[in-house]
Amino acid sequence: MGGLFVLTLKLKSPYRLFMATTADFKNGMCLDIDGNYFFIVEFLHVKPGKGPAFVRTKLRNVKTGRILDKTWNSGVKVNEVRIERRPYQYSYKDEMGYHFLHTETWEEIIVAGESIEGVEFLKDGDIVEAMVHAASETVLTCEMPANVVLEIKYTEPGIKGDTATNTLKPAEVETGATVRVPLFCNIGDKIRVDTRSGNYLERVKA
Repeated sequence: MGGLFVLTLKLKSPYRLFMATTADFKNGMCLDIDGNYFFIVEFLHVKPGKGPAFVRTKLRNVKTGRILDKTWNSGVKVNEVRIERRPYQYSYKDEMGYHFLHTETWEEIIVAGESIEGVEFLKDGDIVEAMVHAASETVLTCEMPANVVLEIKYTEPGIKGDTATNTLKPAEVETGATVRVPLFCNIGDKIRVDTRSGNYLERVKA
């Protein structure tokens, strides 16, 4: 009785990948690692006195936002995903997600909140950079500006003359997010906030 032969086909990815090496690493570069997309957040080339050179990287998972520490042997080949950065302006939010309009073509895209780092500081009219998969026209994530200026809507009254910055209190800003600010900050003040850490940076003069 003849045997049963099973033919397994390994399908190629529908999206074209580009070969690169660790020498091509740069911040913001997108890599395909076992079918998952990661952005390079930080990288460091290390040449020890003994042994082969290597590269330390911090990678951010596009889907989950989680940070992965990964070390590569220097010169190894990697799969680069070609990404286009496009400017979009925030319009509104509904049950489908966050709606943005391209600043030139007015094309609309809808992005899930978990794909936008610092989304709690996003306000109407803000400009973000959408990371678009060049081959599939898929929006992978949106990048907020490094810092934004927001108005304090509520906080406990400030202490007049107290300019200390080491003691902090909670303050609700116009987007609804809570930021810890120095005691001298008051309702109506505008402050600069780091969108990546959520930290107060400075009070902005009117």
